[in-house]
Formats: sequence, structure tokens, C-alpha cells
Amino acid sequence: MTAKPVTPPKGSFDQQVVIVGAGPVGLWLAHELAVAGVTPLVLERAGRRSPHSKALGIQPRTIEVLALRDRHRDVIAGGRPLPNWHFGMLEARVDFRDLPTPFPYLLAQPQSVTEELLEGYAAELGVQVRRGHEVVSLTQDGSSVNLRVHGPDGEYTVDAGYVVGADGARSVVRREAGIGFPGSDTSAYGFLGEVILDRPPLTPGFSALNEAGRLLVVPLPGGRFRVTGYDPRNQTREPMTLDELREASVRIAGTDFGMRDPSWLSRFGNATRLAATYRADRVLLAGDAAHIHWPAGGVGLNVGLQDAMNLGWKLAAVIQGRADDELLDTYHAERHPVGSELAEHTRAQTALIVGLTPEITALRALLSEAVVRAGAFSDLLAGKLSGLDIAYPPADARAHPLTGVRAHDPEGEGVFPLLHDGRAVLLTTGEEPVDATLAERAARAGISVHPSRIAETGGPAWSDVTAALIRPDGHVWWATEERSSGAAFTAEVSKALDELRVVFSRPAVADSVGS
Repeated sequence: MTAKPVTPPKGSFDQQVVIVGAGPVGLWLAHELAVAGVTPLVLERAGRRSPHSKALGIQPRTIEVLALRDRHRDVIAGGRPLPNWHFGMLEARVDFRDLPTPFPYLLAQPQSVTEELLEGYAAELGVQVRRGHEVVSLTQDGSSVNLRVHGPDGEYTVDAGYVVGADGARSVVRREAGIGFPGSDTSAYGFLGEVILDRPPLTPGFSALNEAGRLLVVPLPGGRFRVTGYDPRNQTREPMTLDELREASVRIAGTDFGMRDPSWLSRFGNATRLAATYRADRVLLAGDAAHIHWPAGGVGLNVGLQDAMNLGWKLAAVIQGRADDELLDTYHAERHPVGSELAEHTRAQTALIVGLTPEITALRALLSEAVVRAGAFSDLLAGKLSGLDIAYPPADARAHPLTGVRAHDPEGEGVFPLLHDGRAVLLTTGEEPVDATLAERAARAGISVHPSRIAETGGPAWSDVTAALIRPDGHVWWATEERSSGAAFTAEVSKALDELRVVFSRPAVADSVGS
């Protein structure tokens, strides 16, 4: 496929794209679309943002994702970096300090704070969020999607070119699109309480693990703490109480830490499900609408934001006629395996958390020893938790081995700033400037060319790379080790540009694609 603009999608509709759900995933997707010049409408069932935070941790790769758009500084400033984190609440923590990233830590920050920041970023770019507007049904044909919405002033309809369901585990969009959600039901419940502790533990991220259960204490802003874990004595759907939380804490940790004044008490289950497909024609899914699991290791919100990062630039390109509709199929092809792996390792973590038998205790001891003594094993777990090991293997076995991996930017200044505008870039590592013809060819595709030190800073896999195309989401599109001078190099890079499925020179497309 040559890299030239195609005809924008036809149809008669009110909105190019509607995002259902104004949680972090929907808001980041809205931001990504707006960066590319597509302003979505966001519909949110709740009348106001929830004060409660299901998620507390922002993993290293997610901080990188935000840094790719220069949206990480506020998040880092308000969070608390933790240099290690747990896998399945093992006694031995996984060390993040040597990870190949400028952000080698888990950032502890309530979801509510992250969500407020993301909504502000989207609003800066003109995104409208309609709160108190509940989607009640959805139908689609070959040219548009029709949404029936119940709002504060009554019912109305919206016709959209595309709809993205970021509306959580009970997604109406997923249900109405007829997308299956296979998996397993809840068989175990965890507990959660956000409280004031008059005698908090001295260790950040304190944990207690024994035959009585599991307990983790995480500090929150404003002097509050989250007390969470697993209590085998109280496996029920009934509402959590402060007395129950206090009793579980005493039994598991030997103290209630002087807990009082709860702002949130809840339970959560280990139901694990993965959408059969992330795309059904003009309907797509992201975040919890696509995958649910036990909240082990603090990875769920992170995978959802990375879903949005993968989808945003692709959907914008299709809407603007810069790519064929088939580009959207790569969203499912790339992200569905990530969701499958997420289900697998959170199930493994669940088994370690809820298993209290002597056999599980022995397994935990063995795995904890491996974390400490076997560097490769610790690196494996760190990669799964941090998100840094996510790659998109190419369909072509002849592609360069770096194809699909994230572009390693250890200093945070070599690659990230080049992608702030949401367009792909061509990195070259030679000392000589690229041929003028090649530079012009890249410019026609809307791709800027930059000299780079990534062959020196990116690690051994990059040492012989002479040029690489980097996608808007920071993953390698194409790379070569052809000598960076002469006709052969120019021809190879030109061929790569010609075979791209999308261009970034934006055509003149009306804000509302109706015809």
C-alpha cells in the first residue's frame, strides 16, 4: 500500500467519533484524537467525576506514553515514586530502579487526580464532555453508528462515524455491538478501605502476608491511606464495613493502625474476561470495556491508557482520510494479545494472593527467592508490571528485529520530544544529512527527519541501526542497518515510506465529515 491520502469515510452524521466513558481511558483517547485534529464528543453516564480511585499506580511505560505528548510533568509532580513494587504480593519486591526508562518507578497517585489532569488536557484541545448523558442503545450500518442517549433534558440520538466504548466492565457499547466477553466469574473477593491511620506503618507500601490473609497499606494524598487485601473469612458481596476492615487488619497485621473516618469502603472480585474482538465494524473497545481482571500489580488502568494510545492515531488517520480503514484492524491485532497476557499474569497473581495452603506458601517462598537471586526472572516480572516489555511483532518475518518494540529513550530527551505533535518521525544515525530527495519524500508523507543518538543510547539491539521510523505511539515501525550513505540506503528508506499504511500530511477535511 502506498503512503498517499485516501478518500475520507462517507456518511451523514453529527460527530466524527463519539467516545462513551469519561474515565482516564476515554479522556486520553479524546486527547489523542484532538492532537491529530479530530475533536470527539465524550458521553459520560455519571453526573460528576467519582471521588474514589480504583487505580493508584502509574507504571513506567504509562509515564512514557504521557511523556510522548509532554503531558507527564504534572502527573509526576503530584505523585509519589516507588522504586519497587509487588507481583502477587510476594514478599520480595520487584526492583524497578534499573529498568531501561527515564522513569524507573511506579508512581503512586489516585486515579481521581490522574483523571482530573487528563480531562484538563483534553479540554485544552477543545474536547467536550457531556456528563449525565447515558447511552442506552446502539445500532450501526456500513456508514455510521446511531446512539440513543438519555440526558438531563430527555432522550436524543447521535449519529457518529465511529464509536469507542471506554465505558467500563459493564460496557453498554460492548453489549449493544454484540461483542462477546468470555472468561471466568468471580470466585474470590478482596477488600478495600480508604481511611485515616493514626498509627500508620513506617514503610511505604507496607504488607502483611500470612495464613490469616493478605494486607497492603498504601499512602494517599491528604494524609489518608488505602488498606486493601484478601480476607478468607469474609468472602461475600455484602457491603464492607469499617469494623470488618479493622478486624481483618488486626487479624492479618496485628494492628488496625488506628484507622478511622473512612471515605470509601468496597469489595472487588477476580472475574477475568477479555472481549472476543476489540473492533466490530465502526465500534471499538478500550480499557475495562475490553478486559477485566483482579486488580493485582496495579496494571489495569495502565493497559487501558496504552490501548487508547495505540488506537488514537490510527482512528484519527482513518477519519481524516490519511489511511485506509484496514489500519483499524491492527488495533485488535496488536492490543488483544496484550489483554490476553494481562488476564494470564493477573490470574497468576490472584492464585498467589488468595492461596493460603502450605503448597502455595512454599511456591511463594520459591518465587520470592527467584526474584532476589535470578535476575532474568525478576526482569521478566518487572517487564510485565511496568509495561516496558510490550511489543507488536510484525507480520513479516523478514522485518528488522526491532520492529514493534518501543523506542528506548533512556534520557527522555532523544525521542519523546520529537513525537509531541502526534506524528511519526524518521530517525537517522549517520553523521551525514539525508539525501535531499529522501527528505522531500518523507516530508510529503508528513514525516520529519531527525539525526539521532539512539544507536548509542538505545542498547545493544540499536547499535547497528542506521535509520528507523517511529510511530506516533513510540513503537518502531521499520528499521534498517543499511550503510547510511549511498543510493542503496536512500532506496531502502524510500521503499519503507512508500509502503506505510498511513501518512501524516493532513488533508483538508471538514470538522464534521457529512456528505
